[in-house]
Amino acid sequence: MLPLLFAAPAVALSQGVDKPEKALPNVVLIYADDIGFGDLECYGAKGVKTPNVNKLALNGLRFTNAHSVASTSTPSRYSLLTGEYPWRKPGTDVAAGDAAMIISPDQHTVADVFREAGYTTAAFGKWHLGLGAESGKQNWNGPVSPALADIGFDYSYIMAATADRVPCVFIENGKVANYDPSAPIYVSYKKNFEGEPTGRENPELLYNLKHSHGHDMSIVNGIGRIGYMKGGGNALWKDENIADSITLKAVKFIEKSGDAPFFIYFATNDVHVPRFPHERFRGRSSMGLRGDAIAQFDWCVGEIIRALEEKGVLENTLIILTSDNGPVLDDGYADGAEELVGEHSPTGGLRGGKYSTFEGGTRVPFIVHWPARIKESGVRTGLVSQIDFLDVMASITGVSSGERVSPDGAPIEKNTWLGADDGGRPFAVEMAANHTLSLIMFGWKYIEPKGGPAMVPWGPKIETGYSAEPQLYKMVDGELDENNNVAGEYPTLVNGLKKELENIRNRRGYYIECR
Repeated sequence: MLPLLFAAPAVALSQGVDKPEKALPNVVLIYADDIGFGDLECYGAKGVKTPNVNKLALNGLRFTNAHSVASTSTPSRYSLLTGEYPWRKPGTDVAAGDAAMIISPDQHTVADVFREAGYTTAAFGKWHLGLGAESGKQNWNGPVSPALADIGFDYSYIMAATADRVPCVFIENGKVANYDPSAPIYVSYKKNFEGEPTGRENPELLYNLKHSHGHDMSIVNGIGRIGYMKGGGNALWKDENIADSITLKAVKFIEKSGDAPFFIYFATNDVHVPRFPHERFRGRSSMGLRGDAIAQFDWCVGEIIRALEEKGVLENTLIILTSDNGPVLDDGYADGAEELVGEHSPTGGLRGGKYSTFEGGTRVPFIVHWPARIKESGVRTGLVSQIDFLDVMASITGVSSGERVSPDGAPIEKNTWLGADDGGRPFAVEMAANHTLSLIMFGWKYIEPKGGPAMVPWGPKIETGYSAEPQLYKMVDGELDENNNVAGEYPTLVNGLKKELENIRNRRGYYIECR
């Protein structure tokens, strides 16, 4: 029989967690969008160069068994910022552009942790966690509340959702940036506004990108979107400038930072659709727009590194680079991603991808760089989950003394994240787009039986991994063989892992082995 799991008391979690450094580090989380386990050069990418990411990996720690909590954006971001599994809160599925704020002001976020430690906090780029008090009723022509200031961020310059959803404007500290009073903004996810063209009815206006499936509603910058929008004027973004815009704001924040340490949540749009990188990155890869967007992402990373170096704070800045979920090629736009991928494997050879319950959906790049603390660089194979981000940061900053401060994470994993222990956490849970849960534990991966289509039904050519039968796959030295389901050979093991998954699903908190 497998050992049962139990909620670990604070004293147990405090073991092995040392005290924070006297000089608290700055912390920069670089959170990529839809970048898969194999999409970066240091993870084996072909057809694209990522020298700035390589620099972080060469001088830091590169993890090969790190996981986002979900294989889609909104739930993985929710869990990273709150330390709570997404299935515990309704409304954490992929959010519309006019969704209400999913993280409520009374929740304890990672930004709150940093502010408690005396940090200045900022968020840049993709948000996709909702704004305002009620879905569909935001007034985009005035302050939107609640916003990021209500959950711990001192400054924010964000996209309300993501680039393929309206409203296509940046939100700076709760207000539309560069607001144009001559073009008031109206947004609807129910019906179009009279006289406004759509990608479905006016394909001749799609002069930058055409849709392959969906994404045929309002047209902004010659690209069809999800949802309907009217107005915006000078506030509307140009997709080719999104990376420049958010990077410039982050660099200026670093340059103007004072003596207090800072935390930056830098969430890029690359390589999420619509992929429309700046012309100076066109042709940087052999894979067309998707590969060029990876090169653009690498440039963003380089600009952050350069700003930290010029500020003289790179040595004592903890940089964590990872992704919200696995990759997808055709996610709604005819950008040649499928046709031009060549020998490159976005998942690094893993099965599945974005939306999937297979490893391609949730195993992601994970690089940790902190020169003042990490003296021996290298590759780490320990099991890592983004659910621990809040607690690890609370431990590093001294906000916790080893006690768990999030609903589901654990600060004990700090030792793994900083390279002192390569053992990793004892388990990780992953959630697919249809809420199928998987459990990685004891060298095995168990996928619960839930049923559903074998392939993503709306367009992407991705295996979902959904099945009405239980699935069990063996992990050997961190490598997972998801082509050989051995559930029928190990019924006792399957039943034990099923019980463990139910324990985790139904009981809040971090669980450890108890024999």
